[in-house]
Amino acid sequence: MRAAMKSLLRAIYPPGCIACEVPVAHEHALCGACWRDTPFVTGLACDGCGRPLPGAAGDGPAHCDDCLARPRPWEQARAALLYERQARRVVLRFKHGDRLDLARPAARWMTAAAQPLLRPDMLIAPVPLHWTRLLRRRYNQAALLAQGVAQATGLEHCPDLLLRPHRTALQAGPHELRFENIAGAIAPHPRRGRRAEGRHVLLVDDVFTSGATLAVAAEACHRAGADAVSVLALARAAGTGDDARDGVAAGERVA
Repeated sequence: MRAAMKSLLRAIYPPGCIACEVPVAHEHALCGACWRDTPFVTGLACDGCGRPLPGAAGDGPAHCDDCLARPRPWEQARAALLYERQARRVVLRFKHGDRLDLARPAARWMTAAAQPLLRPDMLIAPVPLHWTRLLRRRYNQAALLAQGVAQATGLEHCPDLLLRPHRTALQAGPHELRFENIAGAIAPHPRRGRRAEGRHVLLVDDVFTSGATLAVAAEACHRAGADAVSVLALARAAGTGDDARDGVAAGERVA
């Protein structure tokens, strides 16, 4: 009965593309045009920030010039998408448009991108929101993504491994100001933080821009006793340096 009702509803209200809403054959899917206009990160990527690099993926680590000049406090990073064109539209709908259903396809894409990062006994944790922003938004998009990746991989998930006890201004401006703004704003949970001890933690967030928020979160994991940290984002801001920061709309919470 339930299956028949679902089929009837699909016939009356066919599923729409998650980017442009034109009818598609399956739920939580992109239409052909939007798929072609969605920049997935494939092939060789920087192990420091997940940015695509020229050349073919090899056996050794690869780093962009920015990450060679500014080492990151984690082992590896990956992103599923570049934050532009239809990918940007999907991220904004999920982040600011109450489109929680988009967590499902986003987590699927992130799980595929995360394959080089995954380790046995890895602990998955989201970048936290301050409680005032969580109250206003009603959900932490990073936590929904982390939960989806954990379900897809079968790895352990700790949604409150980290806390954000201090509210900070929205991340904007030059790289140095972003790090100054977020310094000390994230800490291990006084009880659940111990779950990171001796573990490899996979930090999950929606958008990776300068890496300031993720760096503070990674440092908090290390203070909690984590052996290693890796980073997974839904989208990586395109470009380098100020170009990447300018590519993210004002008012968005970015890493």
